Amino acid sequence: MSIHRASFSALGLLVFAIAGCGNAPDESDTAIVETSEAVRGTCLADPPFEGDARKIFQINDHLTAFYDGRNTDRISPEPNWVDDAANKLGVATYAIHQGNQAIVFDTFPTIAQADWQRSTLESMGITQFTVVTSHWHNDHIAGNEVYADSEILMTALGNQILHDLEDDIEAGTTFFGPPAINPLVFPTRTYTGSKVLQVGNIRVELHQINIHSPDETVIFLPDDRILLSGDTTEDTETFMVEYADLQIHARNLKEMRRWKFKTILPNHGDPDVIEAGGYDKKFIDATIEYITNMVEGASKPNFLNEPLETFTGKYMRQPHCTVSLFEPYRDVHEFNKQGVFPVWGNP
Repeated sequence: MSIHRASFSALGLLVFAIAGCGNAPDESDTAIVETSEAVRGTCLADPPFEGDARKIFQINDHLTAFYDGRNTDRISPEPNWVDDAANKLGVATYAIHQGNQAIVFDTFPTIAQADWQRSTLESMGITQFTVVTSHWHNDHIAGNEVYADSEILMTALGNQILHDLEDDIEAGTTFFGPPAINPLVFPTRTYTGSKVLQVGNIRVELHQINIHSPDETVIFLPDDRILLSGDTTEDTETFMVEYADLQIHARNLKEMRRWKFKTILPNHGDPDVIEAGGYDKKFIDATIEYITNMVEGASKPNFLNEPLETFTGKYMRQPHCTVSLFEPYRDVHEFNKQGVFPVWGNP
């Protein structure tokens, strides 16, 4: 599946962009950021900090969020995808639980984080686990080894991509680079389209939707009217990989917005918002706005020099603050532009 090998290589380049190993902006680029009208009134997230970032948020009596990252701690001084992509931007995972059962939605970028997640759930009396993997990207599969004794569920497409990339992922020799994920733990069961699971009396709906990645799974909890959105929505802005599908992503986001939920909990978001209960549907509007502005803006002069604020519209400005600027996401935006321009810019 060559398209996903290409995407896998592109993902790895983000490590170097966020780590500061890419090309630094020249003085004219800096001037654009400082003087652009779009920058004024920007909503700001808390900056990266030193120290332990692990947090547990009890969303309700059967939904727990685990959060790590947005701090300066590292697993290695060398550039790597854990420190310079996943944890630097912040990672949330979720557990839907009742009695001694839990559905775990993604397992973190590292074994240590997944161990923390599982041991916390075990301390709550949970002994039976089902892992649902949102999609094939490294930061969503690396902790699956901790749950190798449990059922792991993923879309059939995601499973196929993992098998196609198995040797590269286990060797850590893709453009993701180190650390390798070895052993790569595959799903024990797959699905296509939609699937309903049950945890006690809690109905858990899985839906495959082509947003961010074609194998993406989101979880809808109809009784709570909560959407666990995986990487379909992201704060500060979406990380783009499948550039040719961006208009499909925007259409599917509009379709997803019509579902009957009130609250969104993403895998990459502001911990303060997640702790407060999550985002509302304007979070989807913000993602659509950014994608649409990037696609339409790619053919306009000076596209590659425009700052993030130019494309987020009103959603990252006062008084809306649907999303907020977390500074490392500026590097994600620069990465996004480099991928969008060849596909959607002038031929």
